[in-house]
Amino acid sequence: MSAKFPDVILNEAESRFELHIDGHMAYERFERFPGGIAYLHTVVPEALGGRGVGGHLVRHVLDYAAREGLKVRPDCPFVRAYIDKHPEYQGNSLAHTAAV
Repeated sequence: MSAKFPDVILNEAESRFELHIDGHMAYERFERFPGGIAYLHTVVPEALGGRGVGGHLVRHVLDYAAREGLKVRPDCPFVRAYIDKHPEYQGNSLAHTAAV
């Protein structure tokens, strides 16, 4: 069902997760804070639109946070909407739990 994507690259120097496809780069900008990570802005070039790139990228960054034991602050509306639609990520989101 899902398309095969290249690996998402963690670029700490630029504070973003990058996904390079067909000469374009989609990315998620982030900021770390004690015990967590804030996802600030999702960028998917128009040329990559409609291919599920944004969803793949957001799923990757949310899985990364869970693996690393980091709470997620979804400042980006796209990330927040993704978590709204995928309850399995809501327990790790500071915007979706009662114990904020």
